[in-house]
Amino acid sequence: MLVKDMTFREGHEFKIRVKPTDCCSSFAINIGHDPENIALHFNPRFETGNIVCNSLSGGSWGDEHCEGVLPFCRGEECKFYISFNLQDFYIRLPNGSTMTFPNRLGDMKYKFFDVSGDARIVGIKIK
Repeated sequence: MLVKDMTFREGHEFKIRVKPTDCCSSFAINIGHDPENIALHFNPRFETGNIVCNSLSGGSWGDEHCEGVLPFCRGEECKFYISFNLQDFYIRLPNGSTMTFPNRLGDMKYKFFDVSGDARIVGIKIK
């Protein structure tokens, strides 16, 4: 699913519910300006059991940031709450823990949202 021209600003909370397929190897939630400029690439990988975050600027990937635990399962709906400020993104995971990733693009508003991979969106909400 691709959404263009949404308004996600500093101080907002983005709630997304996704359901990975029963045989999901990975999926990604991307937030940024466009497909070549992604401030947050949130990529759970079931094959390796970790979450990889990265950013894409002008088509070039930055250094990956890995978290070693996947607190959700294939085939089960999970909720993520994402917020950000000028310095960082904050992602609250389904088990209540929070991970942080730098806001490398350093902007206060993003308009592009994409979910790819072996998961379907159940619902999204920005407040």
